[in-house]
Amino acid sequence: MIGGAIGQGMLVGTLAAPLILLVACLSGRLRRHALALAPFAPLPGLAAALLAIGGPPLTFALPALRLGLLLDAPGAMLLAVAALLWIGGGVYAFRDLRGKPKAELFAVGWLLTLTGSLGVFIAADLLTFYFVYALVSIPAFVLVAHDDDAAAARAGGVYMAFTVLGETFLLMGFVLLAAGEPSGSLAIRDVMAALPGSPWRDAALTLTVLGFGLKIALVPMHGWMPLAYSAAPIPAAAVLSGAAVKAGVIGLIRFLPLGAALPGWGETLAAIGLFSAFYGVAIGVTQQNPKTVLAYSSISQMGVIAAVLGMGLAAGDRSAALDAAFYGAHHVIVKGALFLAVGVAAASSRRRLWLALAPALVLALSLGGLPLTGGALAKLAVKTQLGGGPVGALAAFSAAGTTLLMLHFLRRLAGAASQDAEAAAPAGLIAPWLAMALAAVLVPWLLYPRMGGHIADALTPYALWEGLWPVLIGAALALLLQRWGDRLPRPPAGDIIGIGEDAFRKSFVIGAALERADGEIRQWPAAAVSLLVLAIVFGAAMMIRL
Repeated sequence: MIGGAIGQGMLVGTLAAPLILLVACLSGRLRRHALALAPFAPLPGLAAALLAIGGPPLTFALPALRLGLLLDAPGAMLLAVAALLWIGGGVYAFRDLRGKPKAELFAVGWLLTLTGSLGVFIAADLLTFYFVYALVSIPAFVLVAHDDDAAAARAGGVYMAFTVLGETFLLMGFVLLAAGEPSGSLAIRDVMAALPGSPWRDAALTLTVLGFGLKIALVPMHGWMPLAYSAAPIPAAAVLSGAAVKAGVIGLIRFLPLGAALPGWGETLAAIGLFSAFYGVAIGVTQQNPKTVLAYSSISQMGVIAAVLGMGLAAGDRSAALDAAFYGAHHVIVKGALFLAVGVAAASSRRRLWLALAPALVLALSLGGLPLTGGALAKLAVKTQLGGGPVGALAAFSAAGTTLLMLHFLRRLAGAASQDAEAAAPAGLIAPWLAMALAAVLVPWLLYPRMGGHIADALTPYALWEGLWPVLIGAALALLLQRWGDRLPRPPAGDIIGIGEDAFRKSFVIGAALERADGEIRQWPAAAVSLLVLAIVFGAAMMIRL
């Protein structure tokens, strides 16, 4: 009973701790210390996750408020690593932004986004989930558009446009999910149990997949991500790319009916995911900014997770939820750490760059599945879902592509070193970077047995070779890229966003021409009368049809 009470207390504290700090920010004097206190806000979430991993789910409910919290194995795994990243990112943010303009506003946006980022892993009903999902999405605008420059303003605008669109899809999807539950319950378990037989099933699935697909940047809904991560300050990019984007992953885990085999839906999602995996690599290798390269890597990795969940949905396999969660947990901590490495590299001279490059090399190759790294465990965890057929083969080649992309990232990281020969990254930046890098190496090995995996399976000669050959192919491709990469096109960050903006700007020309034509026509009485007659006839025809 005591253990359960402590677990429930930590579950409530996951949301309460950052919200209490936000209330404290109403005081100008306390607001100045918000960044210093921010690393402590995720601690209850970390404690709750550690109590729930490998044990029974933690639950807490307030029926009068229709508030429900639930922490199961997939949620606990993602919550644990997300909380770790928010702690490390918070320490880095305090040192990086302390005393700078708008630091207090950044702290408020940080705490709001943190609340939502951790809350999505414990929400048990539609209302709670939608509320915390909005928190992880909308306040992040403050983090993306923090810098006062044109790039940040553009990235913030694009980010908000995609965010509002995704929220709209999700709201409509949730309405249909609720409509399909005959007893009126809003509990996620109940609405998902009723979904396979709901008359709104296909519409609800379409809208929710679109909403979460926007969040994890599945192609072609991906353009916001490279712009946002490139513009955001380093600590913000770290937590957004690692932790916040997993709101979309847990959304798919929660709102895909994985227990019901839907081959058409599952195979379609897997195809979109695999296309995103290769697309992210293809565009990422053309980018020069290391933050932008990491953003395209996230598009690719989220595509793999979508493929895993898609194949699980096609087979009606509930275990896909935990497999995808473990793969996502590895990505959380590795990708967040690599963004911190970009900041350390930029503050270091070339002779001190090894503090960023040496650990980053291990983490980068881990994303490609290098044997004896956490990435090898992540690839092993999803192997059953992806299978040994064409999907499994494509996933293996996507690992080669990831290796290629991450070696390209390391080259760009080396090029980001400070030109000052005496520059040295402050200890306040190096410490959280090295701590997160160490956690990225160790934590997957601690989590894997908790999800029922066996470490020995990753150490067999067959498993070692399966992990090694894609890395070798990726390394060979990286050598070719280094030699002939200058011949590749250079699409801008966000790629399709630029095309859309060009079309939008051209529409101004068309609109201006139509407005001039309208002005000329209005000056011609006969034309004006004709337009009025046509309008009346058209309206009458519509009335008759109705």
